[in-house]
Amino acid sequence: MAKVTFNTDLCKGCSLCVSACPKKIIELDGSTINAKGHHPARIVDQEACIACAFCATMCPDCVITVEK
Repeated sequence: MAKVTFNTDLCKGCSLCVSACPKKIIELDGSTINAKGHHPARIVDQEACIACAFCATMCPDCVITVEK
């Protein structure tokens, strides 16, 4: 199973990872504001992740880690 983690304090909420995910399991967390004042990205269904790492590749700030 894949494990996706986000360094939420560095996320600027650009949502590039949201649009890059082929399984559509990443969203911006509207209920949380990080240290930079943005809504950070989060994964909504860890079990559905296929570890393609498209999200991590698209992230301009390298806040996403994908492990298999």
